[in-house]
Amino acid sequence: IKTHPLRQSFRFIINEEEKCKDKTPFLVLLISTTAAELQHRSAIRKTWGNEAAVPGADIVRLFLLGSETKDANEGVLLRESEQYHDIIQQDFLDSYNNLTLKTLMGMRWVASYCSGTRFAMKTDTDVFVNTAHLIEKLLRPLPPPTQNYFTGFLMTGHSPIRNKASKWYISEEEFPGNRYHPFCSGTGYVFSGDLAAKIINASLTIKTIHLEDVYVGFCLNAKGVGIVPPPHSLFNIHKVPFSPCMYNKIITSHHIWPHEHILYWETLHEKKHTC
Repeated sequence: IKTHPLRQSFRFIINEEEKCKDKTPFLVLLISTTAAELQHRSAIRKTWGNEAAVPGADIVRLFLLGSETKDANEGVLLRESEQYHDIIQQDFLDSYNNLTLKTLMGMRWVASYCSGTRFAMKTDTDVFVNTAHLIEKLLRPLPPPTQNYFTGFLMTGHSPIRNKASKWYISEEEFPGNRYHPFCSGTGYVFSGDLAAKIINASLTIKTIHLEDVYVGFCLNAKGVGIVPPPHSLFNIHKVPFSPCMYNKIITSHHIWPHEHILYWETLHEKKHTC
């Protein structure tokens, strides 16, 4: 049997070790991004990713980055990091095929520097997250012993796509099986803080595949963690047409542009609408 060599450990180029030093956050937002997505990050900081977005809930925001081949953005990124202190970056190549490494970096960060957080959420810069609804409707009402909790847009019974033209193509060599374990779409999933360490632990023995959300599902399965199906239509993997009444009742909507993050958030907070 060919044993899988333990994944090399990547080092942090930019880290924020102190973020949870003097607080135990309620929610850590892990937002996958690339260096070029400056406007997305800027819009998210001002809107749903604002650490003061939800009164009475301590939120920590982190953008997750790999490193670029051309270091053109490196100086810009360092200045951005010095200004906002919300970027972590490791020295793996920032590419679509390394998204799993990016997610694992976020998990490792939570496990190492913020293991006390009640919850964490992994999402992307083109996703609108109604952080207030997430906390008020989903997380705050949960019974206190929140462990082994994982939820999002549930994907069950999916099989590997062998068509090379597909964005989600995976080779027999990378994954020989014919069925994935249940997983949640990488556009947005929420988990209790204790799971970060368990997922990292499982990742040490499970061969990495490049589909990050599928891979996290493998790790959960290995740890015997069942995914909690979310209440009806809170998580959306498509773009939900905007209306305040609709967006007040959802947690995620996909394919969002920077100006839309701002427009949607501001509209939701005008509170003039009656639903």
